[in-house]
Amino acid sequence: MRLTARIWVDAYLTRLRLNEIPAFVTAHGDDTAGAVLVKLNTLDGQAVVFQRSFDLMTGDRRWIELARGDERAVDEAIARQRSFDPDLWVVEVEDRRGRHLLDEDGLS
Repeated sequence: MRLTARIWVDAYLTRLRLNEIPAFVTAHGDDTAGAVLVKLNTLDGQAVVFQRSFDLMTGDRRWIELARGDERAVDEAIARQRSFDPDLWVVEVEDRRGRHLLDEDGLS
């Protein structure tokens, strides 16, 4: 059974908080079926945004990079995605060390 977007976001924010990694929701999407983007802001003018991908061959879900580079360019990529998907959630993670926890068990 898949978790709703709202439950996944709440659980992700809790896991980040437990690891003392600041994060907040910058765009609140549909609580049930909204997709989620995670923006990692390294606080040096650079950022990367991740989106969840589904591998049709294996059935696995994993996080892939949607955009990387100057924070302004990454924000523009996010805005483009939101322009065709208003149900999209955006979670911004702020960590100078580049931690996002998306590679941990239970988050893909």
